[in-house]
Amino acid sequence: MPRKAALLFVTALCSLGLASCGGSDDSSSGPLTVYSGRSEELIGPLVSRYEASSGNDVEVRYGDTSELASTILEEGDNSPADLFFSQDAGALGALEKEGLLTELPADLVDDVDRRYRSRAGRWVPTSARARVVAYNRDRVKRSELPRSILGFTDERWKGRIGWAPTNGSFQAFVTALRLLRGEGGARDWLEGIVANDPEVFDDNEPIRDALAKGELDVGFINHYYVAQARAEEGADYPVEVYFPPGGDPGSLVNVAGIGILESSDKQEEAERFTQFMHSREAQEHFARDVKEYPVAAGVAADRRLVPLERIQQPSLDLSNLDDLRGTLTLIRESGAL
Repeated sequence: MPRKAALLFVTALCSLGLASCGGSDDSSSGPLTVYSGRSEELIGPLVSRYEASSGNDVEVRYGDTSELASTILEEGDNSPADLFFSQDAGALGALEKEGLLTELPADLVDDVDRRYRSRAGRWVPTSARARVVAYNRDRVKRSELPRSILGFTDERWKGRIGWAPTNGSFQAFVTALRLLRGEGGARDWLEGIVANDPEVFDDNEPIRDALAKGELDVGFINHYYVAQARAEEGADYPVEVYFPPGGDPGSLVNVAGIGILESSDKQEEAERFTQFMHSREAQEHFARDVKEYPVAAGVAADRRLVPLERIQQPSLDLSNLDDLRGTLTLIRESGAL
């Protein structure tokens, strides 16, 4: 979108109260500056290891991915950020389309599956996660689950569903649904779920916990929340995951990733930081500790996960998941927010 339109988008988000829109902090010219939509809990240990191994300081500004992307759009070429570490591909796609991300070296880009990276080579993933239908196996038989997530608009699911419409991963899924099924199809699905009186949550984790307690039958979340709980609780944990087959939107695989700002004067160091996030050490952290899917060659996912290549995920360019404004409007108009 043109820069003026992007700034109007930021203003619209602020007026809707759906993103924090404070001003940017001044940044020292010394450290590598990272704007991170990934939490400190997830990447803080890796940042510390990079600092120790490289001898370079890293200053991280943590926040909501959409907020930070909006801030970079406001700051433009004057942004103090050297890198943007995004929770999802759509925000990276938005910055790429504004010309704010630099082209990455071929060895960085070629290290990952082409399905999960910028087709223009301007951002790369660091880990992948799948949308799933989580369900309580004591209350629902797998054979009862519809072959498409669209089937949950059937009235037999009334009062049995949990979802989190304000969650960024859910909103990326709705953006994908708009691309795959059109505006009308996405609207019909949202309105159909609203009509089924779902329980609304702020995030994925409480949906998982409500499923485990038998308070819900199904929920729309990311795979790793269940994987983390099963690793702690063991085989008796009652929540399972289901991937709707046939390239269904309910099996969307999205990524966290990194883009280097064109305006950065620390391009080489920013590339080294990005390379580190593709190192075996970092990729094993995402696989072992977070239960996400690693994306760099040579690192295996947790063996208890459904292999990424077996997920019948929809085919789309993840950079195109950038229209958050249209998705937020649609979610609000459907009555989900």
